[in-house]
Amino acid sequence: MCGIAGVAGAGADAVLVRRMCEVLAHRGPDDEGVHDGPAAALGMRRLAIVDVAGGQQPVYSEDRSVVAVCNGELYNFAELRADLIRRGHAFTSAGDTECLVHLYEEYGDDLVHRLRGMFAFAIWDARRGRLLLGRDRVGKKPMYWRDTGGGVAFASEAKALLQDRAFTPRLDVVALHHYLTYQYVPAPWSIFEQVRKLPPGHLLTWQAGRVSVRPYWRLDCTETPVPDEPAAAERLRDLLLDAVAARLVGERPVGAFLSGGLDSSAVVAAMARLSTRPVRTFSIGFDDDRFDERRYARQVADRYSTDHHEMVVRPADLGPLPQLLADLAWHFDEPFADPSAIPSFFVARLARAHVTVVLNGDGGDECFGGYHRYLLMRSLARLPALRPRRLFEGLGAFGDRAAPRSTLRRVGRTLRLLSQPPIGRYAGMMSIFSQEQLRTLYTDELRERLSGVDSVALLEDAYRRSAAPDAVGRVIDADVNTYLPGDLLAKVDVTTMANSVEARSPLLDQHLMEWAAALPTRLKVRPGTTKYLFRRAMADWLPAEVIDRPKMGFGVPLAAWLRGDLRELTWSVLTDATARSRGLFRQDAVRAMLRRHDGGVDESRRLWSLLQFELWHRQFVDAGGMARLQTLP
Repeated sequence: MCGIAGVAGAGADAVLVRRMCEVLAHRGPDDEGVHDGPAAALGMRRLAIVDVAGGQQPVYSEDRSVVAVCNGELYNFAELRADLIRRGHAFTSAGDTECLVHLYEEYGDDLVHRLRGMFAFAIWDARRGRLLLGRDRVGKKPMYWRDTGGGVAFASEAKALLQDRAFTPRLDVVALHHYLTYQYVPAPWSIFEQVRKLPPGHLLTWQAGRVSVRPYWRLDCTETPVPDEPAAAERLRDLLLDAVAARLVGERPVGAFLSGGLDSSAVVAAMARLSTRPVRTFSIGFDDDRFDERRYARQVADRYSTDHHEMVVRPADLGPLPQLLADLAWHFDEPFADPSAIPSFFVARLARAHVTVVLNGDGGDECFGGYHRYLLMRSLARLPALRPRRLFEGLGAFGDRAAPRSTLRRVGRTLRLLSQPPIGRYAGMMSIFSQEQLRTLYTDELRERLSGVDSVALLEDAYRRSAAPDAVGRVIDADVNTYLPGDLLAKVDVTTMANSVEARSPLLDQHLMEWAAALPTRLKVRPGTTKYLFRRAMADWLPAEVIDRPKMGFGVPLAAWLRGDLRELTWSVLTDATARSRGLFRQDAVRAMLRRHDGGVDESRRLWSLLQFELWHRQFVDAGGMARLQTLP
């Protein structure tokens, strides 16, 4: 595991930083990577990719008045380093993190505008008694922080903050409400009271007891006319090749996750054009054909003669299920209910046997308009909300009994959405529990505590803030600022780092994203077609079947698992005395949900959300976050 941790302020405690770093590293204590100072203590545990031999952290300026740690990679560090040397700065390593202290000396907080990469960094300025925290533009790397009263504690993992014995972990019920709505806890909230996440594209400063958080970047979705589509397709290919080339730098072996979808296939195609050796590719499959994409991945692997590796995920092959789920809860720090975390974890484990760095296709859907919901928003944008609302919601509920991804399921979903006003349809597409379902689930006491809290307002705010000129463009922009960092990037970072693999996302390169954001919506979503321009650009690179196939997503047969291999565990964990003692959820509502699922109504996503929350609570609140849960009742 790679991570940073630190405390800044009066009486900063280097011993606490050492304990925090031990948690990040999942290993015993030593003194490596810990800086002891009277006003700041910074620490680092590192998965070395660049300058493996000499890239230890923290790093210092020439006079040691500026110290920095960084989790992630700066892909343009060679250019930055050369420029800084020309300006008179002296380097003691060949790594990327040392650029930060010298950039800070030259540009102050504006250094962040010169960085190309994924990062969460901390810089301590001893002369000014000032701490600067920064997180990359789209949130590939996490940053948790807490105001300690006399200073700020921060870390890449929330569990590191729990090593402060002065801090008692408690549930933030507002964050719980947001989590149950969206299956992740959105920044700036964390699931812990008094702990916050630094949002993507933001900086935090602490000085003289004052904390300030401010944005430094937001994607601009103002459209630019594109008169020449072939030229735009060529530009897209050039940007992709440049983004991939930047992410092939390092001293460790590099491979790629290959799902068989358009995005990861395009990345592999670009890698093959830039590599002198066969690309190593890794795929996960399922026994259920509705979720298995391996045949598409094999087509791409065959076309580019990759060194291809596959694994089939079956509940029976995952080891003791209670332990697996407890391990995932431990790694995520917060309840996280995207079930694709399971295959993500195992494809990372598969890759780790062969490589240390993997490239992936994350961000293609947000950049180029790939989700089915974008088609729905385009189709429904001009339709008013249908009344009476409850009638259409009730008709939509019949789809819950249909098979996942079936036509009946989609019809039911569409009827539900039509009962909402246009701006509420997006929130409806993204919600696991509706706000009304949560009010039914909560006990009277919890409902009272959450009076006035509206999770839907988070998405509506992101939607309204967008500069995109139409509903589809605003939804895409809102996804970039919510779902992408809160769900997708958190999932990939945690599951890869848990297996000591670094994941890099070429399609989230800032230059490619900024160019794609300005594309007219007509080049992204058209009637019956998503990713219009991207598909056109990849036509000569990929098999036609991969180009033309509908999006499948990295799903799992969760509904079947919860009626089969995971049924007993789910019933036990959600209804035992420990769960009942919380006083958060009405037990009759939980049991009714379990029975409905057993009877054929698909409640899998909601049950999975409750299960992941309960597993998190047992480890991080009941056990105080100080010891890993080894068994479940």
